[in-house]
Amino acid sequence: MRMFPEIPLRDWVDTKETLHRFLQVVGKIRLTSAPRRNHFWNAPFHLCGYGITTRPMGLVDGNTVFTVDFDFVDHLLVARTVDGRTASFLLPGHSVSTFYREVLATLDGLGVHARIPDPRPSGLPDSHRLFVEDVEHAHYDPQAVHRYWRVLSEVGMVLEAFAADFSGKTSPVHHAWHAFDISVTRYGDRAVDQPRDAGPLVREAHSREAICFGFSFGDDGTFEEPAFYSRMVPERAGLADRPLPNGAGWFTTVEGRIAALPYADARRAPDPRSAVRAFYEAAYEAAAELLAWDRAALASPGGVTDPHHPTS
Repeated sequence: MRMFPEIPLRDWVDTKETLHRFLQVVGKIRLTSAPRRNHFWNAPFHLCGYGITTRPMGLVDGNTVFTVDFDFVDHLLVARTVDGRTASFLLPGHSVSTFYREVLATLDGLGVHARIPDPRPSGLPDSHRLFVEDVEHAHYDPQAVHRYWRVLSEVGMVLEAFAADFSGKTSPVHHAWHAFDISVTRYGDRAVDQPRDAGPLVREAHSREAICFGFSFGDDGTFEEPAFYSRMVPERAGLADRPLPNGAGWFTTVEGRIAALPYADARRAPDPRSAVRAFYEAAYEAAAELLAWDRAALASPGGVTDPHHPTS
């Protein structure tokens, strides 16, 4: 089976905008119902065998342990508690308003009293509008969502394999509900002094030297179409002079230079998986050298650090 199905933004933009806000509703519950982790690693979704999961949460918010999952095979929102109670509802047919109400009602029926201190979208054009007032976004094409889920799964496995080669501090591979992307980040030891007015999200996410690798579905303020990307924090002079594989390039954004490989170009490669890996490796080499990271010491080829392993 050829990797990476077509997913041009124009074919599902209305569904993507609705689904993005669905994820933000549940993501904001996760944000307040789970212990905080450095770099906000507590906040995003993780991939599972049928969709994405919040992972277990609760206790810190006074609730029992519970999860909320998106099932993109049967197109359900599924809530579960640690004592085995389960409740679900279909995703198609909802506006953001009705979805928001149904999520809270479903959890309430399980005895989970969720809180969303700021029940509005974050980082989106309608960030002024309450979820409960949004009847505009009400598109859900199951075929498009399943295609998105397949892309998430395939890109996720590429990122997992790439992440295995680094033995330093690294984030999980995760799907962010704020940016609607999937990524993994490698960190260095040196602190980065972010300005106070950068805001709490930036200050926490970028508090250490970091090189991020990910995939965007497009229409996020940076990419108009799906693309693989990499960025470094803090940016060093000369980054854009570093070579990247054919099809990839350096682009200037409001956040600085970013390396990008269009999804369409990766799909056309004889081996798409290898093309993406080569792109990530080139971007890592460029950034790590400028940050003076000891790449040899941080390497764990194939996820192995055992010096006596047969393949070491």
